[in-house]
Amino acid sequence: MDKRLIVNIDDIRERRVEYFDGIRNSPMEYLPAFDAALNEIINPESSNRKLKSEEDFYHVGLDGSFGANEISPRSINAKFIGKLVCLEAIVTRCSIVRPKILRSVHYCEKTKMYHSRDYRDATMSGNSIPTSTVYPKEDENGNPLTTEYGYCLYRDFQTVSIQEMPERAPAGLLPRPLDVIFEDDLVDCVKPGDRVRLVGTYRSIGGKVSTAASGTFRTIILANNVKLIGKDILKSDFNNVDMKHIKEIGRRKNVFDLIARSLAPSIYGHEYVKKAILLLLLSGEEKNLQDGTHIRGDINMLMVGDPSTAKSQILRFVLNIAPLAIATTGRGSSGVGLTAAVTTDRETGERRLEAGAMVLADRGVVCIDEFDKMTDSDRVAIHEVMEQQTVTIAKAGIHTSLNARCSVVAAANPIYGRYDDRKRPFENIALPDSLLSRFDMLFIVLDDINEARDREIAEHVLRVHRFNNNNEDGTPVDDSNMTIFNNTDPNENEDQETPVWEKSTQYINTGRKQTRKNAILSIPFIKKYIQYAKLRIHPTLTQEAVDIISDAYVDLRSAPEGRDAQGNGSFYKTLPVTARTLETLIRLATAHAKARLSNTVQAKDAKVAKEMMRYVLWKDVKERERRKKRRRMNNNEADSDEESSEEEEDSEEEVPLSDM
Repeated sequence: MDKRLIVNIDDIRERRVEYFDGIRNSPMEYLPAFDAALNEIINPESSNRKLKSEEDFYHVGLDGSFGANEISPRSINAKFIGKLVCLEAIVTRCSIVRPKILRSVHYCEKTKMYHSRDYRDATMSGNSIPTSTVYPKEDENGNPLTTEYGYCLYRDFQTVSIQEMPERAPAGLLPRPLDVIFEDDLVDCVKPGDRVRLVGTYRSIGGKVSTAASGTFRTIILANNVKLIGKDILKSDFNNVDMKHIKEIGRRKNVFDLIARSLAPSIYGHEYVKKAILLLLLSGEEKNLQDGTHIRGDINMLMVGDPSTAKSQILRFVLNIAPLAIATTGRGSSGVGLTAAVTTDRETGERRLEAGAMVLADRGVVCIDEFDKMTDSDRVAIHEVMEQQTVTIAKAGIHTSLNARCSVVAAANPIYGRYDDRKRPFENIALPDSLLSRFDMLFIVLDDINEARDREIAEHVLRVHRFNNNNEDGTPVDDSNMTIFNNTDPNENEDQETPVWEKSTQYINTGRKQTRKNAILSIPFIKKYIQYAKLRIHPTLTQEAVDIISDAYVDLRSAPEGRDAQGNGSFYKTLPVTARTLETLIRLATAHAKARLSNTVQAKDAKVAKEMMRYVLWKDVKERERRKKRRRMNNNEADSDEESSEEEEDSEEEVPLSDM
């Protein structure tokens, strides 16, 4: 875009309001005048001669605030036709860049004269009438003409499809697509999966879509300026009150357990799975080395277990709390649907590159339910995404690489329907090691028969049904969260306080009174806390953490496998321990440091990472956790004032119930 002068439209509004209104409402008349003025300033002789090359022509690009013309792809309608619009969207398809002829020059051998012809279509700026596309082969006297290709004038041309961002599409509705025409220096500046802020003219043109009976025409956007917004769209606005509360919670000694306990409060149990979800949302630190090596920071997780163990509900919670998340199912997804596909345009017949779910979820989370229902060929397609985090396409004359930097959360059922303890883990899972090693964590979720635990689950579920209030988990997401632009003042809610503590917690306390021990954080505050920790905290490893992680990796590699004296298979590893496991330990420790809002990965973070991996591989739980579970089974935890020395180390500050 070195041939485009970017002008802030707010500056034009301050100096000449009539020009501002004219550009917004009649861009096809005003923008050519701005381009002509710019070219006259750069090259005064350009107004006295015809352009010899498209490289001599410069454009004016607009940016700034467009008022009511800042819209989303879903809200664009007929009243914006012929006007300048600004919208934020995600690129889904890109065509091949092709030249479009603007002027053809022909030579007649008989008359020794040159003839030229200009071509205009509906995609060009200005209100000039489109010309015929018939290519001249002879002059008016019937003399044959020879085309002088060196004197002809061409312009690069590309068609790009965009749609509203998946996380902002209303629940149950498909994202609305739009076609955009890129010309000259704007071509090849975006690729599928990019999030862009686009300024252009919304225009109706003729085409194969038009019919005499219905009077409908194809609509496009003629791009004037495009800017990549990347992961800025995922950033949250933190006011002073939010920053104060975030730092107060971050100073707690048990902040990790507190946030994990607050995730999916309607789901009983699954303590370690909730901790894993928190670590996945925080993620590790991405590394791009000088030699071109990319080390992913995103964490992948797989849940395998019996039916009715809340696996799908956990995926739904991730969809609700993650700023960018796309859901799919194993049976309803294909390999190209998850990665990328080369399609054919029905109108022009040319090839287009279309992004899949993982490319659209760049810098986000992909939730795949019924992962075991996918075919082997489709699962192979996501191998590259889960480790290299790119999608490489080499087909139909298109060779490119797309970014797919996303975390994968998958849920699957065992091969026999229910998990068989008499068989080894890989016999129940039936997934190849090449795929399992790409998952940082694999949880075996079992539906064991335990009278005391079943009674607590029953009481918990009954309380959820009894005390379920409006706008709680399970209801559609508020449409206000799906709008891209708010016409309200962005500083209007600057001082509004996000509630820190969840008030309606009586349905999750399983009969216990509300105290500081069972208080949980509110979901809006957790979202802001995770975004703050993920975007602003970048921990580095300390030597103590390095030593612990190194020793933990060696211990996990050398741990023996087999059955215990009772013949149980609890000593079999659920995941293959490879060099990727070492990177997993680093990612988990880094994510735990982010949860503490610490800029260094300390020994305590490495110990938590080791504990998580031991639970993933063998369901190894600390003795302290076993004692706490026994006390919880006896219903004595809420009323008991006696705490062990280990629990005193993890005690938290007093939470005033008035703040909850």
